[in-house]
Amino acid sequence: MDITGSVALVTGSNRGIGRHFVEQLLQRGASKVYATARRPELVDVPGVEVLALDITDPGSVAAAAAAAGDVTLLIDNAGVLSSGSLLTDDLADARRAVDTHLWGTLEMVRAFAPVIERNGGGAIVNVLSALSWFSAPGAGGYAIAKAAEWNMTNAVRLELVGRGVTVQGLHLGAADTDMMAGYDGPMTDPADVVRAALDGVERDATEVLVDDWTRMVKASLAGDPVDFTAQIG
Repeated sequence: MDITGSVALVTGSNRGIGRHFVEQLLQRGASKVYATARRPELVDVPGVEVLALDITDPGSVAAAAAAAGDVTLLIDNAGVLSSGSLLTDDLADARRAVDTHLWGTLEMVRAFAPVIERNGGGAIVNVLSALSWFSAPGAGGYAIAKAAEWNMTNAVRLELVGRGVTVQGLHLGAADTDMMAGYDGPMTDPADVVRAALDGVERDATEVLVDDWTRMVKASLAGDPVDFTAQIG
């Protein structure tokens, strides 16, 4: 897919990776970029069309699809963090993570895949995580949500074969964004994350692994998960 001349919609575009998507899409010559957020007043990138969007609200998703009927590239970036024990803590955060990353993203795919197809084809990028493939103490809810979103991404890709819509799963470790404030470990520049994703769009890649950490995690799936857990401490 050629990004030049495309019409893109980015969810969660008011900050972090989403904001970088908006900026780089404009730089690469997208003819229009819809920048969406639950709080659209926080979107501050000039030259975009701003839409209010809560991906967990089917009515909001339907309204966005009706307003943005010329989309050829969908970037499913919106997300929430979840922390705490799956066994002893309140599960509200974990449920919100699944509602957002799995069901909210699927609502977006269901709404916009027909739009993209009608417009002659294009691509969908689902922003996933290395945590699609492992978990860590306190991150169980988020890991469950991302694992489910990963397999949903694989499933809708199969359903869209032959309809001119490429579906990319974008996997990364920690990125240096507000969401990861306080994280004590290596982090990738979000601009590099977006560059890798959009390069992948232009070569019709179905999976993009952004960093060495993510590639190592995926490679570990062939082994015993106990060995991997011991390896990362």
